[in-house]
Amino acid sequence: MEVMLTAGLSLATLPVAILLGGLLSGIDRRLTARLQSRQGPPLSQPFFDVLKLLAKERVVTNPWQAFAPVTALGSAALALVLFAAQGDLLVILFVHLVGGVFLVLGALASGSPYSQIAGQRELWQMFCCETLLFLIAGGLYLSTGSFRVSGATGLPAPLLFRLPLLFAAFVFALTVKMRKSPFDLAGCQHAHQELVRGVYTEYVGPHLGLLEIAHWLEVVLYLAVGSLFWATGWGMVLLPLAAFLAVIVLDNIAARLTWRWMLGRGWGVAFVLAAVNLFWLKG
Repeated sequence: MEVMLTAGLSLATLPVAILLGGLLSGIDRRLTARLQSRQGPPLSQPFFDVLKLLAKERVVTNPWQAFAPVTALGSAALALVLFAAQGDLLVILFVHLVGGVFLVLGALASGSPYSQIAGQRELWQMFCCETLLFLIAGGLYLSTGSFRVSGATGLPAPLLFRLPLLFAAFVFALTVKMRKSPFDLAGCQHAHQELVRGVYTEYVGPHLGLLEIAHWLEVVLYLAVGSLFWATGWGMVLLPLAAFLAVIVLDNIAARLTWRWMLGRGWGVAFVLAAVNLFWLKG
């Protein structure tokens, strides 16, 4: 009975996560507009955009473009459900990784040069993000003796005090996954690139709508991982919110960089910080 109750509560987080993800997307657009001295759209605009996409005709150039969005959405949803059930963080990360792999396969299946290049860039971005997330899982294990999400809530002090450098690496990964400058290489969301959006270029109509929802869930999942650094009281809300706002500010003050810079300097510095934090924690 307890298992069924936990499963039901975990599944109930999905509609809440979708609403939260759409709201965060609206806040992102509004704050970006204000930082650029524009009025900006209403907070509900992302929901209207997705509903409009879902109502359009289904058009695909190959079967992968129909299968990849469903897999990406299912992967993000399942990862969030497992996180809400306070499951194993390694399993959550592997489940989440599946959606990214199929997104890349869908892009590479197209003959468009934009999709081909963006698919390769997406692989580099996945490499950067996933390695850092697995290092965060390692930090959780060294701090709690378990990979389970529930381990972070039973500590006498927030993980942030023991993993400050890993949190800095997490902010880098969040910037990449939110597709923000300077690391928006594979699929920028700015208005001047809506027609050619890298890995999303060949997706239209309902399939693009599913990918937008999957991206909302992905952002919520990453912010949920960020909440583990301060898993008590209001800190579990304020800390990821502060990281979210910092990424938006960075997006508006930084120019786009090449994938080589992202890998050689951005990821390189973040990886070194994470490794130093782990060695310091283990010692």
